[in-house]
Amino acid sequence: MYLKRFALLAASAFLAFPALAQYQDAAPQSEAGKVVLTLEDALKVALSENTSVKVADMEIERQQYARKGSYAALLPQVSASGMYSYALKKQKVYFGSDKKDDDGEGSSGGGGMAGMMASLMNPIMYYIQQLYDGTGIPFVPYVDPDAGKEGGGSSEPMEMGRTHSVTFGLSAQMPLVNFQLWESLRLTGDQVELAVEQARESRLGTVASVKQAFYGILFAKEAYKVYNSVYENAVENFRLTEMRYNAAKASELDLTRAKANVAAAIPNLYNAENSVELALWQLKAVMGVDLDRIIDIAGTLEEYAGQMFSDIAEGERASLDGNSQLRQLAQQAEMLSRQIRMQQYAYLPTLALTFSYSYLTQSDIFNLSQWKWFPSSTVGLSLSIPIFSGGQRYHAIKQTRVQADELDLQRENAERQLRIGIRQSLGTMDTAMRTYDASKEALTSAEKAYDIAVKSYQLGKSTLTDLNNVELTLTQSRLAVSQAIYNFVIAKAGLEQTLGYDFNAN
Repeated sequence: MYLKRFALLAASAFLAFPALAQYQDAAPQSEAGKVVLTLEDALKVALSENTSVKVADMEIERQQYARKGSYAALLPQVSASGMYSYALKKQKVYFGSDKKDDDGEGSSGGGGMAGMMASLMNPIMYYIQQLYDGTGIPFVPYVDPDAGKEGGGSSEPMEMGRTHSVTFGLSAQMPLVNFQLWESLRLTGDQVELAVEQARESRLGTVASVKQAFYGILFAKEAYKVYNSVYENAVENFRLTEMRYNAAKASELDLTRAKANVAAAIPNLYNAENSVELALWQLKAVMGVDLDRIIDIAGTLEEYAGQMFSDIAEGERASLDGNSQLRQLAQQAEMLSRQIRMQQYAYLPTLALTFSYSYLTQSDIFNLSQWKWFPSSTVGLSLSIPIFSGGQRYHAIKQTRVQADELDLQRENAERQLRIGIRQSLGTMDTAMRTYDASKEALTSAEKAYDIAVKSYQLGKSTLTDLNNVELTLTQSRLAVSQAIYNFVIAKAGLEQTLGYDFNAN
């Protein structure tokens, strides 16, 4: 009865994994809707669909618009205005003088408008008298008719302006000499270049992430193959042990161990299956495609073993000129240097061309048809000379210089850390190469030992325990080979990202 139950368990285990067979072969499948991708295909899709890459490209576009907008400061800035005002109380002005003669009387010309008229008309009348001298016409000076009267000679105020006033104006200003503005335009160009480099860094990170996810799928598939082989071997060993037990050539202990080996192999197989699914989901997320889309990848991890015999010394001599982080720090240093010059140019005068045109009218009657409009216009030069700002410009320059010194220290530290990262990647690659060689030799020996152990167990010359020990060694050797290749390609992807190797350049 127990054997029947175990047989049902084994049969159900086989039925539970029909879908896993698709990962044993990397060739394209015939399932409808499935897309089989190579590494190059995955990279191309990711560079066009990845969210971070799209955001970086949009940032470049935004900075380009900002740069184009900054050039508008070189063009004339034109603005129009209009104003209507209603005089609640008009302004009053005085003409003449309130001073009096020594005798206390007002001046002969009087004050107010009359005094002003007298001061204007008397010289004219005198000139006319000189022209007609001898004609008998006496010279009669202009005298204020109110002079001598009580209150006469005092100046009276006169109202100015009209009740309704309407003005339309057009003004324009264009800089002619402005060193600070010119330097700020160059700074916007540097910001565009920085955005381009940041987009490049995003692409490098996306390429590295896609490679890591792709290699992760290959490693998960290799692990599944190993654990599936362990499971199949456990089932086969159980079959042989059961036959030997029925023939009274194996003990019940061996039969129980064989059952336990089959049961123990099933969870590992489930975990391997789940690892493959998760790795595929990770690749789809990095690529930026629909997570519900069915995809698979082509190739095997063993195909990348040929990359492990590259010249490691070449990586040690690699330059950091292509590193995106150092490039961004260098561009930021250039931007700070330009910002310092821009702040220094704030001490220089600026010259601008100005133009204004106005169209106005004033009236005491609110009747548009009777209003008379009068235009006026001016053109000129506006010179601005900065003299004193309370030390604001001086301290701003000092602040930016300190920031530049901080950036130099950050760049030095970043380069040091990158050098350490390069050596770490090279060390990992070298260790993976050595591990791969040793694991390949161990795998060859383990496979031979397993074949001998199986035959020996079939002939009854060894126990199931001996066979399990040899199989465990074989499993570890297979995983060690795959792990060595995986460690190498992952370290190589990280090294390429650090050195700034673009995908198109590979």
